[in-house]
Amino acid sequence: MERKRAYAERLQRLNAFFHPTCESLRLDRLTSDFFKPLGVEVFLVRDDRLHPMIAGNKWWKLKHVLYHAAKQEVHTLKTYGGPYSNHVLAVAAAGHLFGFRTVGWIRGDEARPLNPVLSLAKTWGMELKPTARDHYRALTQASAIHEDPVVQSGELILPEGGRGSLAMQGVKEMMERLKLSYDLCCCPVGTGCTLAGMVLGARAGSQVHGFVVLKGGQGLAEEVQRSLTSHPPFGASWHLHHDYHFGGYARSTPALRSFTQAIAREGNFKPDVIYTGKMLYGLMDLVQKGIIAPSSRVVVWLTGNERTLPSSWDGRDDSTSG
Repeated sequence: MERKRAYAERLQRLNAFFHPTCESLRLDRLTSDFFKPLGVEVFLVRDDRLHPMIAGNKWWKLKHVLYHAAKQEVHTLKTYGGPYSNHVLAVAAAGHLFGFRTVGWIRGDEARPLNPVLSLAKTWGMELKPTARDHYRALTQASAIHEDPVVQSGELILPEGGRGSLAMQGVKEMMERLKLSYDLCCCPVGTGCTLAGMVLGARAGSQVHGFVVLKGGQGLAEEVQRSLTSHPPFGASWHLHHDYHFGGYARSTPALRSFTQAIAREGNFKPDVIYTGKMLYGLMDLVQKGIIAPSSRVVVWLTGNERTLPSSWDGRDDSTSG
């Protein structure tokens, strides 16, 4: 009886949190000198403001995972991520909001001392487990063979970045709210799950461009294609860009920081240098090179959370990267 009551209470909280009225679409037009000369229209999807703790693509990637966890009477959420992972932070927030215990395996020695992301995850109750890179790689490879989170003895194990079919289902719903006519959509790419979900939900004949934020991500195209083959046919094309990682994950350069600060002033929003700053820089470069046609209408997804990931953090410097 007690377990049923706890399940009912958790389900009630999830229904209130993911109520359709909470998922309304906010679009801001970006009037920036970086795009104006060529007549390219850029619209920002402000999902980064959905909630103070869980927002951006993490709202959508976790939505069906959390319902699945509640129905399976899960008590613990476990996952993996780097020391600057939006996903790790979102799982910690979910645990805090919905009463799950949370555990995060954090890649490498960078977990100490705690940066602002991990410090906040710990504040929200996550048990952090710094993990040597070789061991971390073995853990994530083992979890990657499963299409969806694995439930074992009341514990749900989410793959790195929260990828999987349940996450893609949520991202597809994220895209389907968009009624504006558009030529292409953009997102930053870590694991490729958000890109795949966006392709499934995109308008037929449109393009989805993903900007890879980590170095050495050439295998991502294969991952995305594998994810898409198990779903119904889709009408959008997709492209991955590997030239805008600025030295690697969570790294930045003076050029990236200068651009991010400038576009933040123009657009009155707070892009971070880890994800959205790299995507917007890449978009600007493609527009200026003519790869994206003049007069295109572009929709850009702000996948982070404006109110958690500190936009003032400038990333680890890599001045030798372009």
